[in-house]
Amino acid sequence: MSTRKSRVTALAAVAVSATLAATVAGPASAHPGTPVAPTRVMTAEGPVRGMAAGAVRTFQGIPYAAPPTGERRWKEPQPVPHWSSPLDARAPKNACAQPTDQPISIEGGGSEDCLYLNVTAPAGRTTGRLPVVVWIHGGSFTYGDGATYRAAKLAAARQGAMVVTINYRLGAFGFLTAPGLRAPANLGLLDQQAALKWVNRNASAFGGDPRNVTIMGQSGGGYSVCAQLVSPGARGLFTKAIVQSAGCVGSDGSFTRTQAETNGLAVARAAGCDDTPTVDACLRHRSTAELIKASASGHNGYRPVVDGKVLPEAPSQAITAGRFARVPVLHGSTHDEMSGLAGLDETMTGTPLTAEGYAKKVTEQFGKDAPAVLAEYPVANYPAAGAALSAVLTDSEWSTGALDTQRALARHTSVHAYDFAEAASPYFKGVPRPESFSLGTGHMIDLAYLFDNDLFEPLDTAQARLSDTVVAYWSRFAATGQVTGHDLPTWKRFTTRAPSVQRLASDRIGPTDFAADHHYAFWKALASAR
Repeated sequence: MSTRKSRVTALAAVAVSATLAATVAGPASAHPGTPVAPTRVMTAEGPVRGMAAGAVRTFQGIPYAAPPTGERRWKEPQPVPHWSSPLDARAPKNACAQPTDQPISIEGGGSEDCLYLNVTAPAGRTTGRLPVVVWIHGGSFTYGDGATYRAAKLAAARQGAMVVTINYRLGAFGFLTAPGLRAPANLGLLDQQAALKWVNRNASAFGGDPRNVTIMGQSGGGYSVCAQLVSPGARGLFTKAIVQSAGCVGSDGSFTRTQAETNGLAVARAAGCDDTPTVDACLRHRSTAELIKASASGHNGYRPVVDGKVLPEAPSQAITAGRFARVPVLHGSTHDEMSGLAGLDETMTGTPLTAEGYAKKVTEQFGKDAPAVLAEYPVANYPAAGAALSAVLTDSEWSTGALDTQRALARHTSVHAYDFAEAASPYFKGVPRPESFSLGTGHMIDLAYLFDNDLFEPLDTAQARLSDTVVAYWSRFAATGQVTGHDLPTWKRFTTRAPSVQRLASDRIGPTDFAADHHYAFWKALASAR
């Protein structure tokens, strides 16, 4: 990830972290008053007992690999021992170990014993061939878990789906590469592949089709999908991909080995293990808490590593060259990815950003290119200076990479592209909004339309209708690789000759001139001139 984008992304996290009062809660079992009944499934490893409530059946905390603890720390995922008595799968298990300094952190910080997944499926579809969606959560490869994304909307959609939300090792336990540490790179990616192999073995037991699997992720989870498109170890484990708010081409979220080892050396030093000949033994004797304390927290410390094996080359390079799994891809971003950062000053001080303050921020961000940026985005063209700043940061750091990704993918496979452009979306619970401009749909906010997650405010009536349409599109894609069908608005395929992008908003769903709306030609010309 570029230095500029890393800085902007970190500031965006601060924008939320500085004001977010809500905490991430574990999954609720059912709405009060909803009848709950036990349900049992026999997996390849042993029986599991979940519950049926309303339109869905849920099974939580199913192990897909042995606990990566003790001697298994920093080793590839190992098989789960079989069991004979029914496993209680009515509540989630541990999240993966992580810092607790961000609002998307899991309360309590998780555990190294964390390789669990959760299954949500339609209550009445115990047999048959449901499409399978495997959700890879975001969180900058450092935070989050699968269980907080409750998937009843997708599972119970008209098309129906078996939805699997997974944990994978994070931070220093999943992506640490340090001189002297004898550990495979990209353990978090290998965990994701182990979860996909579990799906291959067990989908049919839940009514799912192991030959019809879609991997889906947002932000860090989206970059994970980009990496799995390129990784040889993931070939044949999925048939479609959904990438949300992650540009596989451009600043693609991977590190070179040199970058990873530089960051890893800093972690080793912070843990008191900076003697290269003994670093492996030293780090292995550190406790979970000690390693978390020594780890790089925030949003810039860990990425998938180009190691020549799990990830042979950077996704940006591989996808541009056509060296990736050529499966159908649904790809897009939110229209206002950086609105939270743009409104930070106002929400913190109560004073809107001024035109002078806008010019100063653009100059700090873009240096000698600032006059050109200010001319392309004059503050007079926007309802407020904060809205102008949001457009600048969104277009330069997210929208350009999104369109580059769609163009590269479309040269080799089927692509459907979108711009999530709801003008007034729900926001994070407890976070004040600026009064001078609307935040629109910012980073992560699209997830409020796809999942039930306690981070977000509830949807209003218009947003709920949009949610129904978006869920129908996503589930249709998971089932068929297409998005148009039934009574859904037509969504044209994105091709290099006809780069159609679908606008998703409650006031209008249909084609949009994404390149013009997000000043794509300007940013490409600016990059070429550097």
